[in-house]
Amino acid sequence: MGSVDEAVRLHNAVVLLGSFPALAEASLVVKKGQIVLISGANGAGKTTLLRLCAGLVPLARGEASVLGFNLATQRKEAQAHVGMLGHANGLYLDLTAQENLKFWGAVVGASSREIALSAQRMGLHERLLNTPVAKMSAGQRRRTALAILVIRRASLWLLDEPHAGLDASGRDEIDNILREAASAGATVIVASHELERAGALATRRIEVVGGAIVERGAQ
Repeated sequence: MGSVDEAVRLHNAVVLLGSFPALAEASLVVKKGQIVLISGANGAGKTTLLRLCAGLVPLARGEASVLGFNLATQRKEAQAHVGMLGHANGLYLDLTAQENLKFWGAVVGASSREIALSAQRMGLHERLLNTPVAKMSAGQRRRTALAILVIRRASLWLLDEPHAGLDASGRDEIDNILREAASAGATVIVASHELERAGALATRRIEVVGGAIVERGAQ
């Protein structure tokens, strides 16, 4: 499905949450190396779109592929190449930040130096690294989750409100990281209500309206 320069291809994709079509015949092509902003009202389907691309929800009808993997039959294979940061952060609350980083570093074969550099970039100093995630603030948890996303070196980055809970320096740093990832060949898709900041970051903008996708910027 699709060509080798495509990171995402959806054609009339339908995702059901119960019997409700959270995505309704959505069609989209995203080329590798793009930074795409997804906007839309709450409940429009932005998070569902990200979760479909991450292989986390099943495709009910239509066609969908990510990085050449058919999401109807190869969701697990696609997940190994995708990094998603959602609202929940995906951290182990009973582990420290350092233990979370080391766990994911071991999963992807990251070196100790890569882990240390990602922690440093996201402002995770030694005391914070040794703090259990359960005792962290929302912003500190977000920084830890973003450091893990850097460690994973995914080909497709999917981020749901990535700037939430971060101070100004953290927001600037994640923007720099996303630009660097795209420059290195990764594809970045960001769902955000912060249209001014995310719009300045993006090379393309789409909007999700009632589960359908509307183009809002140049491809």
